[in-house]
Amino acid sequence: MAEYAKEGPEMDEKDRQIIRELQRDGRMSNQDLAEAVNLSPSPCLRRVRNLEKAGVIQGYAARVDPRAYGLPITVFVRIRLERHDEATVQTFEREVGRMEEVLECHVMTGQTDYQLRVAVDSLDAYETFIRARLHCVGGIGSIDTSFAYGTVKDSMVFPAR
Repeated sequence: MAEYAKEGPEMDEKDRQIIRELQRDGRMSNQDLAEAVNLSPSPCLRRVRNLEKAGVIQGYAARVDPRAYGLPITVFVRIRLERHDEATVQTFEREVGRMEEVLECHVMTGQTDYQLRVAVDSLDAYETFIRARLHCVGGIGSIDTSFAYGTVKDSMVFPAR
């Protein structure tokens, strides 16, 4: 059985198979999972629990259609900070972490410092988000926005290694 270190779990191919199957269907029974990865149920469950305990599997969630939920507009927002001192960075990251509209925030290389994925129900809601929420954070040098008008691929399943 594989052991998982905090800084980088040592996973074998069977662990990766388990993860990919759970990414496809996080509600599958242990019996179905064991069959899918060619293990007996007990060792399969033991591996899943070890992956959870090590923080490799961080949780389970329902994938929801944003349009059906009432958030049809996806916006990618690129942020450049005015300064990169510790206080500005910490304040920005803390405040963005509190914004429900922000689904993802990535630290970037290149011309911008962060890229956000934002979900809103209307252009008016996006304008309010920018004016009443994001501008209030301070320390932002520039904001560049792109609206997604379609999705070609949206996968939660990691590639096989």
